[in-house]
Amino acid sequence: MRSLSWLVPGRSVDDAVRVAEELVAQGRRVALEHRPGADGEVVAELAALVARAPAGDVELTLPVELLGGRAADLAAAAGAAGLGVALEGPAGAVGELLEAFPEARAVVAAAEPGAERRCRALAGRRVRLQAGRGRAADLAFVRCLNVLMSGAGTPAVATSDPRLVAITGERAAWYGRSPDSWEHVMPYGVRTDEQRRLAAAGAALRVAVPSGTAALPAVARRIGGRR
Repeated sequence: MRSLSWLVPGRSVDDAVRVAEELVAQGRRVALEHRPGADGEVVAELAALVARAPAGDVELTLPVELLGGRAADLAAAAGAAGLGVALEGPAGAVGELLEAFPEARAVVAAAEPGAERRCRALAGRRVRLQAGRGRAADLAFVRCLNVLMSGAGTPAVATSDPRLVAITGERAAWYGRSPDSWEHVMPYGVRTDEQRRLAAAGAALRVAVPSGTAALPAVARRIGGRR
């Protein structure tokens, strides 16, 4: 896990804000994925991020199940501060919040059971599709990708796998998607040359910035395909 530490810019809210400011200054879109270590710190630290995140195209991921009843409060505060919101968690809990916050983005992991069915239900909304690991997850990713690209919503496609990135571009072209109707999401510090290439080619690219004391284990799980 220690060897992955360079993928996490820091443990504190200060670190998340600093990196977000740097990326916004470079004209990048940002997805803040802050994961405090103790459950009791989640609301306070996410509220601090809402208050301090820089102006620009910045989206804050909210772990709905972990936040419980406070998720709606934080989503409302983020919207009032001009931040985008991505709702991560069980389909039912996320679906309830989407009724109150229709502009929020739903996070769907392609490898989760029922992911394709969930994407069909959300195809007219804003969805972040996250790739998994292994052949089964890749096949599920492509099925979900086709559903979202053919829908009326705004997909955000979270993968740094070269083959899946290429397939994503092909599917976007096949369905006549304009560059402003969808976006790539790639992790901070991963395939930075490819990120620059995509941005230079006119693709919309959002950089996912992990932070917090529990961020490193989360990054390790994602890379290991256990997320």
